[in-house]
Amino acid sequence: MKSSSPSLGAAIRDWWSDSREHRSVLATSYFFVTEVLGFLRDSTPARERQRYGDMDYDWEHGVNTMSAAVGWRGRLLGVFHSPYQPTEPELFREMMDALNADYSQFTFIDLGSGKGRTLLMASEYPFRRIVGVELLPDLNSLAQKNISTFKSDAQRCFALESICLDAREYEFPDEPLLVYLFNPLLESGLEQVVENLELSLRKCPREALVLYLNPLLESVIAASPLFKKTAGTHQFSLYSAVP
Repeated sequence: MKSSSPSLGAAIRDWWSDSREHRSVLATSYFFVTEVLGFLRDSTPARERQRYGDMDYDWEHGVNTMSAAVGWRGRLLGVFHSPYQPTEPELFREMMDALNADYSQFTFIDLGSGKGRTLLMASEYPFRRIVGVELLPDLNSLAQKNISTFKSDAQRCFALESICLDAREYEFPDEPLLVYLFNPLLESGLEQVVENLELSLRKCPREALVLYLNPLLESVIAASPLFKKTAGTHQFSLYSAVP
């Protein structure tokens, strides 16, 4: 399974269509200009230096998962899809503690996995296997390289892979699942993913968890009849499939 790099024009069209479902033309135009100006502001040398502030994890493990090294095209596509931002290690550990689950029973799937930092952090738990799904080929290639060079004495899962694919087209495996989200999609895209997950669970009933960091579109998952919120803070939400 492999995805070609999305065009900027297609990304803008999808973003505009999704935004117009919830805003007027004027509000959408204002939001568009605001996003582009934000991108230009973040492209200044001062902001670029700030993006190197998350380098401790990379130094420790011999990888490149920083947001600073993402090129301008990837960052601009991120404005209209989802900007690349790696999960903080301490927050990830907090979320894992909230699961209260037998990790060895679950396949960990990160939708919108970027350079793969979350995959690497998840490998320090005994998951059955770990899968990253990333839309942008450049980020996916970096994730694959990071998987091959990752060093950690705490690693407990060695079955890691990163695939280049639109998350909306991903077919969930018939295994107990932990699906990880860090706002990887527009609302319409998340609706499609939830629909795909519901279909998969109806065809093959099994345990499934959805761990959603910075849950700006939580209402999409909350509206699903197959999921119930079981834990969370102001930073993340955890949903479990209803038996």
